[in-house]
Amino acid sequence: QVQLVESGGGLVQAGGSLRLSCQASGRFGVTPKNMGWYRQAPGEQRELVALVNTSDHTKYADFAKGRFTISRDNAKNTVSLQMTNLKPDDTAVYYCYRAGTSWGQGTQVTVSS
Repeated sequence: QVQLVESGGGLVQAGGSLRLSCQASGRFGVTPKNMGWYRQAPGEQRELVALVNTSDHTKYADFAKGRFTISRDNAKNTVSLQMTNLKPDDTAVYYCYRAGTSWGQGTQVTVSS
């Protein structure tokens, strides 16, 4: 069983930056192709933020392009999300995604105007 623990969220003013990290722990099998981040704002559905595969090929939601950067370290079983120029609309709980693994608790990101 693999667990995901997210960290790095917090309260930041618009235009600020945050770096989210996700540590996977437990009994690992095959390294999953995709890892990434999703987010869920109050009253909204969970949506994709960014994905990165084992070849470091990335995919971003339109709102994340140019502002967010995803990276992964397969040896450390981590995936990170550097977020810059944050906007109030980025306020949400951010969840780490690892193919074949249950969601973690998420980390709250709140951006004030």
